[in-house]
Amino acid sequence: MSADAPSHFIRNLVSRDVAAGKHGGLVVTRFPPEPNGYLHIGHAKSICLNFGIAKDFGGVCHLRFDDTNPAKEELAYVRAIQEDIHWLGFEWDSLRHASDYFEVFYQCARKLIEDGKAYVCDLNAEQVREYRGTLTSPGRASPWRERSSEENLDLFTRMREGEFDDGRRTLRAKIDMASPNINLRDPAIYRIRKISHQNTGNAWPIYPMYDYAHCISDAVEGITHSLCTLEFEDHRPLYDWYLDQLNLRSHPELSASLTDPQVSRPEQTEFSRLNLDYTVMSKRKLVELVQKELVEGWDDPRMPTLSAMRRRGFTPESIRMLCDRVGVTKQVNVIDFGVLEGCVREDLDKRAQRRMAVLDPLPVTIENLDEGYTADIEVSNHPQQPELGTRTLRHGRKIYIERTDFEEVPPKGFKRLIPEGNVRLRHIGIVHCVGVDKDDTGRVTGLRVTLYKPEDAPKVKGTIHWVSAEHGQRAQVRLYDRLFSVANPDSGEGSYIDHLNPNSCQVIDAAWVEPAAADGVAETRFQFERIGYFVADRREHEPGKPVFNRVVSLRDSWAKR
Repeated sequence: MSADAPSHFIRNLVSRDVAAGKHGGLVVTRFPPEPNGYLHIGHAKSICLNFGIAKDFGGVCHLRFDDTNPAKEELAYVRAIQEDIHWLGFEWDSLRHASDYFEVFYQCARKLIEDGKAYVCDLNAEQVREYRGTLTSPGRASPWRERSSEENLDLFTRMREGEFDDGRRTLRAKIDMASPNINLRDPAIYRIRKISHQNTGNAWPIYPMYDYAHCISDAVEGITHSLCTLEFEDHRPLYDWYLDQLNLRSHPELSASLTDPQVSRPEQTEFSRLNLDYTVMSKRKLVELVQKELVEGWDDPRMPTLSAMRRRGFTPESIRMLCDRVGVTKQVNVIDFGVLEGCVREDLDKRAQRRMAVLDPLPVTIENLDEGYTADIEVSNHPQQPELGTRTLRHGRKIYIERTDFEEVPPKGFKRLIPEGNVRLRHIGIVHCVGVDKDDTGRVTGLRVTLYKPEDAPKVKGTIHWVSAEHGQRAQVRLYDRLFSVANPDSGEGSYIDHLNPNSCQVIDAAWVEPAAADGVAETRFQFERIGYFVADRREHEPGKPVFNRVVSLRDSWAKR
């Protein structure tokens, strides 16, 4: 086990099991997403936990797609999930699908019927809800609950053969309609869905329910520690019930399907999910944002999906850092979005090369330089990382500075450029403002300055950045911010959509960047000095057409709000 791995109750549990020789001393975990959408930041915690536990204890972690609901699943999601896991820095031991075990699920269901533990029910979905009861009142038994095993086997076989229409019948477990845990009130095991499956085609007109398929998949794969988020805590008794009734290892026709017969029965342990404020992570709501075109797709940099965070410029290291800092507990809490941004800043501060960019350019002419003048300046790519090398900055007589770095009537404490004032141009020297040009409306359109000789330069308190008007390149810069304007978009009246932040994306088409930024390949991250961290967009940035996304500002502006 890694000596610097963070300690938590699940790690301690696994450590005790290994020390005691439980499961033969093996550690086998799995990450089991349903391919019905893109992974989001909440999934990152489960990925880091399952893959991390397996790695730290010398075990293995499977990637298993729980593909039991083909109506909502797509191959595009399968590919995106695999790409996201690799991007986060993890590799699965083997790739599995719940559909690999469809025949096992079917034979297990027949065993439950033979043992009098399951029955075919003719109630429709609305009637099932009516019969189930409430949290304060018990349910009622289905009129078909006492069908004989022979009749149930016959009906279930005919369901498998495709004889009945969708929704006509279900196979249900026979447990306890009066149980205080509603999940145990004769839950559905199979439903009829005559729909093509991405892996099995039209071979199956019936599909197993998640709770049923999940635990059997764990058992078949020899999973030692089934790690789930807290919403599955109430489902654990059902997980255990299925495994207790089936006891796969005691039945030769079922145990033959086990990939690791020496592993004892898997056990489920729950932990709190990762929740962030200023976002929503309900898959239904994320789908709605995409379908209503309120965002530009699953990888819109404002979305909480991992593909969106990658496009935004967040690093996999920063997301893993967040998961470590949040920790693994059973306590339900919501993490401040600023904690994630802080992890990103901390990581990029160490690795991102520095560049200069001007987002709102104000032209400046250095009048005491000749027309055609050009100077090359060798500068460091990172002030604390000499191994990142140097680059050449070139400037001439005309440059751009940020419009906000000049004030005709400066506020108190303003240390940048003013009429007849001095300021340091980073890497060039100290200049003196000798003239201000304006248009007919009085808007400042340009400045004229003179450059001091080094020996004559006065002391100044302010330093500003610049980009050469002759050698820089025009770029599009997108200033991304939080997608919602309130911490909890689901609170209060109205829809979460009512709380979308209208300023979550500002597009600047006339920014200027130095050539060493414009020439960077897609997904290269930089610190634009005095502005923030930016990334070359992975889809649209290209030579001659630079496009940058703001990853995060240099400081947390939301904390003040």
